[in-house]
Amino acid sequence: MYNSSADSNHFINAESTFPVAIRAWEGYLIDQNKSIYTIKAFKGDIQLLASYFSPDKSIGSVSTKDISNFLDWMNNERQVPCSPKTNSRRITSIKSFFKWLTTFGIIENDPAAAIDQKPVVSPMPEILTKEEVESVLNAANAYRTQKKPDARNMLLLQLLLSTGIKKSETLGISKNHIDREDPLKPKLHIRYGTLGNRAKERTISLPVNLLPVLDEYIEQYRPTDKLFPWSPRRLEYLLEDIGKDAGLTKHLSFAMCRWTCFVKDYVEGVPLELIRGKMGVSQVQWRDIINKIKVLADIYNGKSEQED
Repeated sequence: MYNSSADSNHFINAESTFPVAIRAWEGYLIDQNKSIYTIKAFKGDIQLLASYFSPDKSIGSVSTKDISNFLDWMNNERQVPCSPKTNSRRITSIKSFFKWLTTFGIIENDPAAAIDQKPVVSPMPEILTKEEVESVLNAANAYRTQKKPDARNMLLLQLLLSTGIKKSETLGISKNHIDREDPLKPKLHIRYGTLGNRAKERTISLPVNLLPVLDEYIEQYRPTDKLFPWSPRRLEYLLEDIGKDAGLTKHLSFAMCRWTCFVKDYVEGVPLELIRGKMGVSQVQWRDIINKIKVLADIYNGKSEQED
């Protein structure tokens, strides 16, 4: 019998139905300081599993074959596409749910233990070559010398190519996140407002030549709080314009700038642990990422053509 700390009057056992167990599990995940996004995804995955069974099916009656049948239905019969990444996450959710049930003695045997967690091979990212980096920087810099000078394009692009930060992190930058105490070693502090993302907070060195561009930008736009007080789509348009001006056939994006930044660091000999810290990823994520970076290094140097 399990008593969820989120609801002291709520008990579950092997005879409980999924809705009751899911509520208790949600309380457990909250107690573990899981992010709201993780909780929402995990909860939705188990609710989908529950919808596959009859409403009165107890959690203790679920077998390994039941779970295998559900996964087969989800991938082959359900009329909703399921990407490899989503499929992998749903297996993770199921295994986590039943491991929790067995760990706390709610059920005796874990029916999900024998389910294979197949690794997801994500597609190879698209990056800029070394020559293309120069082209887009020149295109962005041209906005600074036009009839009405505009440093915004250059600041955004230079920031992304030098720090590799994500779109959400870019939108979250406040003016006071840029540390200029040592003008020869400026830094950017990446901060998160939610407790679940605190592990992703980090400090990244900035190139000294970004500071004049930053000063021009602040003089022109006078941001009061957020450094880039625009919508995500507006910033995406700025990158697209830069790409077009540079004559790229590729679609210049946040993700492309992010991966280009880290491949460039790798080619220039930046220590691997510093690159990982800059990315803000775990050791587990890093294993797949570094293999991709090593392959992409040749593309950055123009030694091979990147596949679509």
